[in-house]
Amino acid sequence: MARVGFGTGYDPKADARQMAQWMRDAEEAGFEIGFFSETIELMRDSVTALSACGLATERLTLGCTQITRLRTPLVMAQTIASLDELTGGRMMLAPGACTSTHAVRHGLPPAAPPQALIEYVESIRLILTGETVSYHGEVVNFDDVRLGWTPARTEIPMYIPATSRAGLRIAGRIGDGVLLNAICSPEYSANALKIVREACEAAGRDWSTFKVAQLINCSVEDDHAAALDAIRWEVASKLDPIQLPFIIKPKKLVGEPYMHEEDIPIFEEAWRRGGKEALVAAVPDSYVEGMTASGTPEEVEKRIQQFRDVGVQLPILRAAAPHQAPRLIEMFSVA
Repeated sequence: MARVGFGTGYDPKADARQMAQWMRDAEEAGFEIGFFSETIELMRDSVTALSACGLATERLTLGCTQITRLRTPLVMAQTIASLDELTGGRMMLAPGACTSTHAVRHGLPPAAPPQALIEYVESIRLILTGETVSYHGEVVNFDDVRLGWTPARTEIPMYIPATSRAGLRIAGRIGDGVLLNAICSPEYSANALKIVREACEAAGRDWSTFKVAQLINCSVEDDHAAALDAIRWEVASKLDPIQLPFIIKPKKLVGEPYMHEEDIPIFEEAWRRGGKEALVAAVPDSYVEGMTASGTPEEVEKRIQQFRDVGVQLPILRAAAPHQAPRLIEMFSVA
C-alpha cells in the first residue's frame, strides 16, 4: 500500500475548522499523516490548528513544522507533549532552523541557525524524558527543568526540515527522519537524499530505519494551464525579496535544476514594479512544472511517483487551493 500524507497551513483562506475537516477526510481515505506548516507569512499557528485536527481525527498521525527560537525549548516540549496527550500519542514534530529571515521578522537577535537547531532538538528531547534536566549550549541554557506531569510518550519522533546542504547533514546526523522542503523537484530530492544518507551513515546510524518525507505542492485541474496558474502564487511566495537569497542559492548548491541565479534580477524587478501580483506573473511555467506536482490528475499522479522513485517514502501532498483538497484526497485514497 502506497504511503501518503496530506499537508496544509499555507492557504490564507483555510481556517482551523476547514483544515480539521480535510484531516478527517484524509484519515477516512487511509492517509498516514496530516501535516501542518507554520509559515513565515504568519498564517494560522500550529497549536490551534493541530488541536482542532487532533479532535477531528482518531488514527491519523499529526505533525507540524515549528521554527526554533520563536518559542523556547521548554515551550516547544510542553506544547508537543500536550498535543501528544490530546491525540493519544499521535504526534510528530519537525523543528526547523530559525534563519536570519525568521529572526529579523520576529525581532530576535542573531544566532547561528544550525547550532540553534541542534541545541533545540537535543534539549527538547531531554525535557520530554519527564526527568529533571539541565542543558548548557551556545544558544540554549537552562537548569533543573522538568515538566509538571509525565508525558504520554517520552520520545516523540522528530523529522528535521532541511533545504540547504548544512541542514540536510544535520537531519542525517540527529533526526529520526528528514522532511524535504516544498517547491523542490525530484531531481533536487535525489541529490538531497545522497547528502542525508552520507551524514546518517557517517554518524554510525542505520539508514534502513531513517524516515524520508517530503512536502509536495500539488495543483490538480482538468486543464494543465489552469493547474499551473492555480499554484503559481505559491512558487512566487518563495521568491519575494526576503526569501529569495535564502532559497535559490541553497537549492542550486544541492542540485536543483529548475532554479537559476540569473533569474534573481528578474524577480527582484517584478517585485519592485508591482509587488506580489507582478512577481506571480513573472514566474515561468518551467519553475511550476519542475518543482511542483501540477496538471491533470494523470500528470499529478505521475509526478508524485517520480518523487517516490528517488527515495521519498512519504509524500505529503499540499493542495494549491481549497477547492482542490477534496479531489487530491480522493485521488490518492488508499482506504
